[in-house]
Amino acid sequence: MEYHQCNLNIRYDLPKEIWDKVPLVYEKMTGWIGFGGNGNGEEGIPYWFSYNNYEKSILASLEPSGLQLSANMNLDEWNKWKAEFKQIATEVLGFKVGEIEEGEVDHDIEWINN
Repeated sequence: MEYHQCNLNIRYDLPKEIWDKVPLVYEKMTGWIGFGGNGNGEEGIPYWFSYNNYEKSILASLEPSGLQLSANMNLDEWNKWKAEFKQIATEVLGFKVGEIEEGEVDHDIEWINN
């Protein structure tokens, strides 16, 4: 297993109605086990697969650059999981979700017309 991370354009300054939908994205993802607390992981942090960072696991945290996903898993599985997260987040949140650093999206939010 290897350590991976990415920063998505799900920013802290998005409207509350968008942030209220983010847990729906989390729940749709493979490996979802819930938010940390009661001795499992860090309080309020979303986790997938395991609360233990030394096992296969993914966690998310909100950083100034956007939503950061950190993972301990093999590269192929990480790339597949990350692509699925971006697709589901785009559908649920109503804008194109991607990595600015990878050139997938710009700093401006690209809203999707439904």
